[in-house]
This record gives sequence, structure tokens and C-alpha cells, in this order.
Amino acid sequence: MNLAGARAVITGGAGGIGAALAAELLDAGAAVMLADIDAAALAATAERLAGRGGELTTVTANLMTAEGRAVLCQAAIGWHANALVNNAGVNHFGLYDELAPEQVTQTVALNILAPMLLTQALLPHLRQQPEAYLLFIGSVFGHIGYPGYAAYSASKFALRGFSEALRRELAGSPVRVHHLAPRATRTRINTSAVEQMNAALKVAMDPPGTVARAARRLLEKNLASAVVGWPEKLFARVNALLPGIVDGAIVKQLPVIRRYARKDTPAGVPAAHDHLRRQAT
Repeated sequence: MNLAGARAVITGGAGGIGAALAAELLDAGAAVMLADIDAAALAATAERLAGRGGELTTVTANLMTAEGRAVLCQAAIGWHANALVNNAGVNHFGLYDELAPEQVTQTVALNILAPMLLTQALLPHLRQQPEAYLLFIGSVFGHIGYPGYAAYSASKFALRGFSEALRRELAGSPVRVHHLAPRATRTRINTSAVEQMNAALKVAMDPPGTVARAARRLLEKNLASAVVGWPEKLFARVNALLPGIVDGAIVKQLPVIRRYARKDTPAGVPAAHDHLRRQAT
């Protein structure tokens, strides 16, 4: 992909991976449209990125509503976008039987239904471009089902399957489809309980810039998909071939996971399920 000629729409662009990827694309000469539900955070991010130069615009939209998706689609078409980065997402960390039904519904609505419907609405426009690109920001938990992330894993498994099927369906068209699966990333999607659990389990957490650089490499090299991080990349492959081995490894972690994921979180550790953190990982 020639990033210098790209006009990329990035959802979930007010911070985290979305903002970091915007910086990478601007540095590469691309024009960027940032979309997010949080107008104040979006404006602050745009102001911070303005010093990098290049064309940058913003759209405030709620992607979980038909009206919000229509607003973004109309703006993207009028702006002559030729790339869409489906990055917006949400995660409610917690034991599955303690999640509220509304939290499960929101996870599915934002993480999989919104990108599917947004992509569908923009596809006729993207097909008319000489070259067009779809990038889905998934998660390593879309390769490895992980305790405390049952709803989130389900949504990210679905996103990976959707991107794979769509990539094959659009073969021979001007639209190329890519999927990136980051490991744990230091964004607002993670509560302090998640960060403490990862520290206890010695799980590495990448800064958003690491993920953004991986996304840039994936696009520039026209790779279909990639997993960010080691040993997560290995675990994803082993899980696909020999899931029993990964089962055994995760079972050993289960007491620590339950300690941080349960509703009655110990004093000093915020209850993770009470927080809504936007920004996909």
C-alpha cells in the first residue's frame, strides 16, 4: 500500500491505538479522518496531531447507531476516503456470569456489528477507488479464548472470521482486507485491575505506538494478517493446532485471573466490570 496516497478513516480515533496509528499514517504522507464518540477527546487528539503536518479532519459519531454510521459514511465518501480502519471497541473485563446483559450487548454491538455494518455501507464507494483498504484491529484474544474476556474474545474471534471471509470474497477487486491482532496494550480499555493482573502474570503490555508501527508495516507490505508480540504469536499458532497445550497453561493462571476478574474485587483494586473503556485492543 502506498500510504502517501491513502485517505484513511480511523474509528476510535480519540486516543490509544487509533491516535497512534493516525500519527504513523500522517508521518507516511497519508490524509487521516479521525472518528470517535467522544468529541472533547477527539478535538484534543486532533490538536496534538496537528503539528505533524498533513491533512487531518475529525467526525464525531456513535457507531452503535444507524444514524452515527450514516454520518461517518457520508463524511468519508465526501472526503474521498480510500481506506477504513475499524479500530473502535470496548471491553468489560470480568467473569462472564457476573457481566450485566447490557455489557455483553454493548461488546457485540461495538466490536463486531458496528464494523460489519460500517464496512458494508462503505464498500460500494471503496470498490470504485483504484485501490482501497480495510484494516480490522482485532486482538490476540481473537485467536486465544481467555478467562475474564469471554464476551470480548467472542467479538474478536468473530471480527477475525469476518475479515478473513471478506478478504477472500473481495479477491480480485480493488479492495484489500487486513487484520491485525495486538496483544495487551496500554490504552484506556484496560482498568487498573487488568494492569495489576498482567503484572502478576508477567504479561507484557505494549504502548499504542508499537501496535501502530505494526499496522503500518502490515499495510506497507500488503500482509493479510499479523499477531503482535512474542510469545503471543506462538501461542496463537499452538492454540490453533494443539489447544490442549494452551488449556493447560491457562489453567495454571486461572486463580490469578479469577482474583482480578471477580465482581467482589479486593480492596484497592477497582471493579473492572464497572468501567467502560473505549479503544480497541
